[in-house]
Formats: sequence, structure tokens, C-alpha cells
Amino acid sequence: MTDAAIHAPAARPSVWERTRGWIVNPWGRPRFLVLITWGYILWSIVPVLIAIQFSFNSSRSRTIWSGFSLRWYTQDPAYSVLHDPDLRHALVQSFKLATADVIIAVPLGVLLALGLARWRGRGAGTSNFIMLFPLVTPEIVMGVSLLLVFSHIFTFVHTGTLAQILGHVTFSISYVVVIVRGRLFSIGRQYEEAAADLGASPGVALYRVLLPLLTPAIVAGAAITFALSIDDFVISFWLSSGASTDTVPIQIYAATRAAPLPSTNAIASIMVAVTLLTVLVGFLAYRFFTRGERTPGGGLVGDMAAFDI
Repeated sequence: MTDAAIHAPAARPSVWERTRGWIVNPWGRPRFLVLITWGYILWSIVPVLIAIQFSFNSSRSRTIWSGFSLRWYTQDPAYSVLHDPDLRHALVQSFKLATADVIIAVPLGVLLALGLARWRGRGAGTSNFIMLFPLVTPEIVMGVSLLLVFSHIFTFVHTGTLAQILGHVTFSISYVVVIVRGRLFSIGRQYEEAAADLGASPGVALYRVLLPLLTPAIVAGAAITFALSIDDFVISFWLSSGASTDTVPIQIYAATRAAPLPSTNAIASIMVAVTLLTVLVGFLAYRFFTRGERTPGGGLVGDMAAFDI
């Protein structure tokens, strides 16, 4: 090879080659990840924001904006959320079911998680599989199954509030178990063993050592259980006994089959706000209880990703 060939400048790549290299370069920064992420966020959030916007519309239209008003929240004497007895009762019923679900499912889920995590005998694997069964069962199948159970086996449980609470506990308890078990496996058994070495009984070790360490998972489980329960439609619908036990999702479903008013948007907006507030409170409580465990430099996104662990 001649000196001229060695020192000759390399040929510049064509526009197509540069474009292809920019797209398929495996060592460069992700170029479309941000675009895809924001596209998904806009696709999922913009319709909700539009529905919330029309809940503040001053007219009955749900497509034409006529000006800002609280008419469908408090001001309309007949159809606002405050003055419509059906919407008001549905809101109370949703809160009642979600609160009862948290009160029952969280303690049972914590105890079940402790038992499954510490069980080493025959049947432990089967029990762990059965515990996960409600998570993989379609909700419509669970709703119909619970209705059949209460109609033909446990006939003393009639459809209505009690049946709805039992149905919500049945499908939400698995979420608590998964979250608490994850926390149990992450902290290990060394703290319990250290407490036993210092003379603590199993009960004292559980109350004074293990439960405080499980508090972040318990808070996360309670927040997720409340958010899932207050938004549930399928199980609440199948186990409802009529208008007296209708929840907000059932009311929204019934309204959309007729001629819905902006008050439907208003009560849906209230549910969205309550759900977001529940998750935010649970997340802040999680950050408070794990403030000594976070590594330096860990940000808000990392804490959110670990919120349900």
C-alpha cells in the first residue's frame, strides 16, 4: 500500500448510512425510548383529562365546552353529585367496601404471608400456588363463581354489602400476601434470630422486631388494596343486590348505557382523585418508614418502582 493510500482521507458515509447508523447503533443512547414513553403517557392520560375537563362544564353537553362551573359537583339542585341521592349513596357504598376490605384483607394477608414464608413442610408449594390463584383468575370468572358459591353453598350469605365485602377480600388478599412476602424475603431471618438469641419469645420477636420491619409493605398493601377495591366493578356488580348496594363504577356503567350527564364525569373525577390520593399517601408513608434504607442518590423514580415490594 502506498503512502498516498495510507494518508488519504476516509470516504464520508452517505446520508442513508449515517441515518441507518443513528437508528441501529446498539452502543448509543436510547433514542426512541423517551418518545415511546411519552406517547404511551399521552395516550392513557389525555382521555382522562378530557373527561375531567367536561365535569366542570357549565352546560349539559359532554362534547362542547361552555365555560367553567361547579354545577355538576355541588350547584345543580337535582343532578349534581352533592344533590343526586343515587350518586351520593354510590360514593358512600364504594368507600364502605374499600374501607372494610382494607380492615379485613390486610391483617389476614400479613398473617398468611408470614405463614407461607415460614412454612417448610409438605404442602407448602401447593399452598403458595393456591394463594396466587386469585391473581391469575379472570375477574369475571371470580365474580360469577362467588355468586354461585353464595347462592348454592353458603346460602346464609345473601347478595349485598356483606357478599361484596367478602368478594373484595377474596381477590385483594393475594396482593397483600405478595407484597408482604417480598418484604419478608428481602429482610431475611437474621433479625428474628438475633432477637431470639437475646431471649425474645416468638411473639415478642414478631411484635417488636418483625412487624416494624414489615410496616412499609403493610402500608403499600393497604394503599393498593384500597385503590383496587374502590374502583372494582365486576365483583361489586355480580354480588350487588340492587340500587341500594350500587357502587360508583356500577353507577357509571348504568349511566353510560343511557344519556349520561356531566355529573357522571364529576363522580368519575372524584374517584380518580381519591385513588391518586390514596396511592400518594401510601407512597409518602412508604418513604417515611424506609428513610433509613434508601441508598444515597436514589431518586423518586426508584422509590416508586420499589413501592410495591
